[in-house]
Amino acid sequence: MSKPVIAIVGAGPGVSAGVARKFGGHGFTVVLLARGRESLDLQVADLRERGVDAHAVTADASVKETLVTAFAQIESEFAAPDVLVYNAGANTISDPSDLAEEDLLADFTVNVAGALVCSRLVIPRMTERGTGCLLFTGGMLALKPVASRASAAISKAGLRNLAFTLADELAPAGIKVGTVTIGGVVSPGTFFDPDLISEAYWDLFNGSDQTEILYQPA
Repeated sequence: MSKPVIAIVGAGPGVSAGVARKFGGHGFTVVLLARGRESLDLQVADLRERGVDAHAVTADASVKETLVTAFAQIESEFAAPDVLVYNAGANTISDPSDLAEEDLLADFTVNVAGALVCSRLVIPRMTERGTGCLLFTGGMLALKPVASRASAAISKAGLRNLAFTLADELAPAGIKVGTVTIGGVVSPGTFFDPDLISEAYWDLFNGSDQTEILYQPA
């Protein structure tokens, strides 16, 4: 029987690496997607040293065509993903009155539109199987906006609402949708250690009836 596949978009050394280790340690084939091949290869090498079946596929979350090609490659070489984790992000630092609309739209394309594109690429096969899971990396700016991070706050609010509306739509199809809203700066050896945060993703995948986990100190 083939192993389940998790596709992680926006793969890097932080949250997504913790998620990759967590799911890979539970027998998933891990496929990492990002723009930079060199960084992806380093991450894959680290995971393989840990015994994880890991692979890299290049794609740009802001360019739909690259995502379409990447997910076709994943399905051809491995299988249609059982789990999608969307972790890509862009953040123009600016107060809203100084924020150029071009920068806002560019950030929104990565932070929200890319998440929608990836979701639409995996939903049909998940619907056919009657099972699947979409997980998104959120941020506390969605709930507590800060002026200097206006673009990210707008995007994270949009991503949060995308997650909730997808959850409402896809529940009858057996597809779980969840978002982990992280309330702090990700840093190894702290409460916001990637390996600790990854537990929230695993909980959402593994039967939690929540759509959102607010990951913050009690």
